Amino acid sequence: MSHQVILDCDPGHDDAVAMLLALGSPSIDLLGVTTVAGNQTLAKVTRNALSVLALSGHAGAGVGVYPGCARPLVRELAVAEDIHGESGLDGVELPVPTAAPRDEHAVDFIVRTVMKRPPGTVTLVPTGPLTNIALAVRREPRLAGRVREVVLMGGGYQRGNTTAVAEFNIRTDPEAAHIVVNEDWPVTMVGLDLTHQALATPAVEREIAGIGSPVSDFVVGLLGFFRQAYQRQQGFADPPVHDPCTIAYLLDPGVLTTRRAPLDVELRGELTAGMTVADLRGPEPENCRSQVAVCLDRERFWSLVVSALRAL
Repeated sequence: MSHQVILDCDPGHDDAVAMLLALGSPSIDLLGVTTVAGNQTLAKVTRNALSVLALSGHAGAGVGVYPGCARPLVRELAVAEDIHGESGLDGVELPVPTAAPRDEHAVDFIVRTVMKRPPGTVTLVPTGPLTNIALAVRREPRLAGRVREVVLMGGGYQRGNTTAVAEFNIRTDPEAAHIVVNEDWPVTMVGLDLTHQALATPAVEREIAGIGSPVSDFVVGLLGFFRQAYQRQQGFADPPVHDPCTIAYLLDPGVLTTRRAPLDVELRGELTAGMTVADLRGPEPENCRSQVAVCLDRERFWSLVVSALRAL
C-alpha cells in the first residue's frame, strides 16, 4: 500500500534516519519535508534536511524542503544541543546541499498539499515539535477532515526525557501538541514507551556498516555520535532511534503493537507541563480516534531500515 506523506521534522540524528527510511522505501510517496525548530534552530535543521536529501540523491527528484516555525507558539525555544550537538547532526561531515529551501512556508505547504488532494490520502508524520501542524489545522480547520492520519513521534504514557513526565518534542511546544491531539483526526502517538525499544545495538551498526555505501557510512557516523550522547546524558548503553518508528509503522503496521486510548496534553502543571496523558484504564474504548504505540518488533523494524539504506 502506498502512502502519501508529509514529513515534518527537526533533523536531528533520528530524524535523518527517518528521512532516509522514507526516501529508500518505494511505498512512501514523500510529498515534501517541512522543518520546525526543535533539536536545533530552524536554520540549522533546514540545512540538515537539505544535506540528507543531497546525500540520498533525491534533492532534484521533486522532494522540497519547506522551512516552518522558528519558535514554539507561546514558549521560548530550548534546543537539544546536548543530544544532537551544535549543528544538530554532529558526528558526520554534512554533505553540501544541492538545492535551496523552497520559498513557501511549511504551514502554507501543508495546507495547500492536503487541500488539493482527495480526502483521506495524505498522512502527516511529525517527528519534532508540533508547531507547524497545529498552525496548519488552525489556519485551515477543514484539514482535520481531509488528513488520512497523524502519526507523531512524541510523548510517552509512562515517562519523559526532558522532565520526569514530559518528552522533548511535546515539552518544547505543549500548546501545539494540545491542539494536535484534540483535533478530530486519527492520531497515533509513537512515544518513548515504544521508541526506547528501538535501540541501535552494535550488531545493528555492524549490519548497516556492511552495506558499504556513502549513505550507510553516514548513518554509522550518526549512530556513533548518538551513542556517546545518550551514554553521557541519559545512561543508555545503546541509543534509541526514535523517529524512524513512525515511518516503519506506515510501511508495516505489524512492526508496532498499538492500543486505543484517549490522549491529552498537560499545559498548566508546574511539574507536569508537556506531559502526555493517555487514559489506559479498562478495556480499549470503541470509536476512539487516538492510539498509542506499545511494543516494537525490533527485528522487523531494523530490517526495514537496513533495506531502505541498501536501496539508497
